[in-house]
Amino acid sequence: MTNDQILVDEKPADIGQFTVGRLLPIRKKRQVGPFTFIDHMGPVDLGNGKYMDVDQHPHTGLSTLTYLFEGEIAHKDSTGANQIITPGDVGFMTSGKAVTHTERTPDHLRTGSRFTMHGYQVWVALPEKLEDMEPNFQFIPKEKLPHWQDGQTQYTLVAGTGYGRQSPLKVYSPLFMLKIASPEEQTIKINGELEGEIAIVVVTGSVFEKDSEIKAGQMLISKTEDHCNIHVTKNTQLLLFGGKPLGREHYLLWNFVSSSREKLKQAKQDWMEKKFPRVPGDNTYIPFPEMRLK
Repeated sequence: MTNDQILVDEKPADIGQFTVGRLLPIRKKRQVGPFTFIDHMGPVDLGNGKYMDVDQHPHTGLSTLTYLFEGEIAHKDSTGANQIITPGDVGFMTSGKAVTHTERTPDHLRTGSRFTMHGYQVWVALPEKLEDMEPNFQFIPKEKLPHWQDGQTQYTLVAGTGYGRQSPLKVYSPLFMLKIASPEEQTIKINGELEGEIAIVVVTGSVFEKDSEIKAGQMLISKTEDHCNIHVTKNTQLLLFGGKPLGREHYLLWNFVSSSREKLKQAKQDWMEKKFPRVPGDNTYIPFPEMRLK
């Protein structure tokens, strides 16, 4: 590793039904570009009474991005969105001034049979001028994302711009999220293809950086734009996140992100006083946990 690189190990975080591996934020680096939160869900076996059931909870000042490798999630939110997200799809909820949502295992999977849940939940901070925008939800099915192949290596541009392509997902600052799957050992060129800070998340397989091996469950952050290439082993899958930093420091308080500490405190108070919009037809409610502003 060099002084411009940070190696991150997943840290266990309990989200109620199961434990996830948290990769961002870390003490040394709050954000990579506009990405402020990365959770790795699973792989975990569900079924036989164990399902994903995240009750109604709020967000402000960010967009949440759901991307799955296995399993399905039923997303409902206070904008009226009601969408099942399957592997390869993109669910993108922008909270702006206030939104509330639930995430659950769809009814058709609650049959008792076992299945695997595996994916990533990502938060993208909004620029200061858009923190109070109206909330919205976007769904992009997997077949509408840019897919291409170079040799045997398969690429999918999940969000933003890269490699001369653009995802149909509407984002609110310069960024990229890219999936790379390589069945063979090789060096993958990224210099000049992606702009901004970059985080390389190893989903399966491993990456070699100089004399170091970055394994599945780890993330390498490069704070400069001159990261030239990635040397991968056979059957490696990667997710690349990054983009241009937003310029102003952002703070995090539970599910709220803002460039203003006062906005975070107000969001906490509004949730405790039940002033947020509600998910239609849902009476569940997650109370504000004991935690400090970061």
